[in-house]
Amino acid sequence: MRYLLIAFVVLLCSLIATAENYLLNGGQQSVIRYKMVQQIEPSSETVTVDLTFVVPMDFRSETYSQSIRNLTFDFSIAPQKKSEFRDDNGNLVRKFSWVRPGKAFKASVSFEATNSVQLKEINTVSPFPPTGLDPAVNKYLQSTEQVPADNPQIRRKSKELLKDVKTQFEAVQRILSWIIDHMQYVLTPEKYDALYSLGTGKGNCQNYSHLAAALMRAAGIPVRIVNGVTLKRPFDVRVGSNVLTLNMAQGRHSWIEVYFPDLGWMPFDPQQSELFVSNRFIRVEVGRDNNETVNDGLIRWTRKRGSKSKLSFTETIEADFVQDEISLTGNRMQYGPRKLLLFPGISSKFVAAKTPQEKPPVKPEADIIRRFKYEKPFIYGNLEFPEGVNFAFPREVQQTDHGKVQEMKRSFLVETAEYVTSNREYAQTFLLNETVLLQKIGLALHNFGGSGKVWVQLHEDQNGKPGPVAAKSKTINLQYLKTVAGYYWIDFDFVDQKLILTPDRYWMTLGFSGAPIINWFYSYGKPVGPIDGTRYRPLNSGDWNRSLSYEFNYRITGLKGTL
Repeated sequence: MRYLLIAFVVLLCSLIATAENYLLNGGQQSVIRYKMVQQIEPSSETVTVDLTFVVPMDFRSETYSQSIRNLTFDFSIAPQKKSEFRDDNGNLVRKFSWVRPGKAFKASVSFEATNSVQLKEINTVSPFPPTGLDPAVNKYLQSTEQVPADNPQIRRKSKELLKDVKTQFEAVQRILSWIIDHMQYVLTPEKYDALYSLGTGKGNCQNYSHLAAALMRAAGIPVRIVNGVTLKRPFDVRVGSNVLTLNMAQGRHSWIEVYFPDLGWMPFDPQQSELFVSNRFIRVEVGRDNNETVNDGLIRWTRKRGSKSKLSFTETIEADFVQDEISLTGNRMQYGPRKLLLFPGISSKFVAAKTPQEKPPVKPEADIIRRFKYEKPFIYGNLEFPEGVNFAFPREVQQTDHGKVQEMKRSFLVETAEYVTSNREYAQTFLLNETVLLQKIGLALHNFGGSGKVWVQLHEDQNGKPGPVAAKSKTINLQYLKTVAGYYWIDFDFVDQKLILTPDRYWMTLGFSGAPIINWFYSYGKPVGPIDGTRYRPLNSGDWNRSLSYEFNYRITGLKGTL
């Protein structure tokens, strides 16, 4: 057997887990023309259709503010009835009703949002446990099915995390920092409640929000759940000579607001690892948990007795940034979670939680590698993604009232993917702790069409960034890739090259020729790799000095080396 030993140069610091806590300064100011369009296709047996929407309100806090103007509801078929009410959480709900609509129709909500973020030192003297709470916020201390704040497991974890805390802001930061390192984002968890999140360490934005709310409420801190929309408009944070680019999918999202006696309600996003929310967030509805925040985008309908007909539905969101000014800089702190945490300055004194460091993987000597046998299957990577899901139809139908009434609630299933055969080149790192005979590198891709060829390139590491190409997979003609809905594993073959990868840091890029149109799926946060492990640059030029806040889904398969 012929061995090709790839020696990569790696900075020691890139293989040691260190704090990824960034103190941000600056702001964002945007004017956004927003429009959400729902296409409803009832059957001939549909009797009634009800749509409800929550009116987005103005909101102001120490870090984030939202101002709504020119709110308009439009319908291609006029509703026969309109009504309006406030729910128990103060949300203003508008309901629109149709009787035997007979054919497909559209409902749209449009408005102009002026959103701003100001990140400067926050002056707060709120102690922990908090005192002097407004009685109106007591309901957001209550335990619910999805936020079981009185559960013994939740109470024990909350007490453990906050045992030496003196200020409320420190308590919030301790809990969110732990959640960031404990949780891994997945689009389709089995459950959404805080206990499931605590036990499995997995979930989507609802899980992150419910777990954060449960741990804080258990400690006497009022928290409410916020539902709204995030917009797919990236923004940059300059960190020294490098740039960190943050981006979210366009779709429904859940986050939290925490009540401080001296500041009022403050927004935080546990899933996006922010002790604030960016101005790419549109705030719509609040409640004690996501079982209560259901009125925005809720569809209910009835059908003829005995009918099993269905109602089809699609939802699209459009956002035009009329104005967008960004000025954000970050400084890395030597404490906090291993994964990314972004936060504003805070005047409140607290004891910073140190992050334990880990030793880098040990690379075996060359003579040992030569004696290895490669027989045991090996698979590694960012493996969890919703394979084959059609994101155009993400909602599920639920039956209520013994089957008489059907309903569809808003969905948090969003398409997180990057167009990677464009004028940019994207690189994803992976760290190996084993010696592996490489066979294939798989990427979670969707082929939209076009023509040409694609392949994967394996790179050396140079000071924590991709170096020269060390190896190249076999090419795949685009005609052999699926064009059906959803994302699938596409495996790129390295078998004939007999590549042995020792414990180290490596990079992969997707090479292409012709004009393919391909998206690469990604996971929020960094489920597997380091925070700087996803990078991009102009195609075939420039330094890899721009990193992304998410991690592409990939898998490394081969045979593990053992004596």
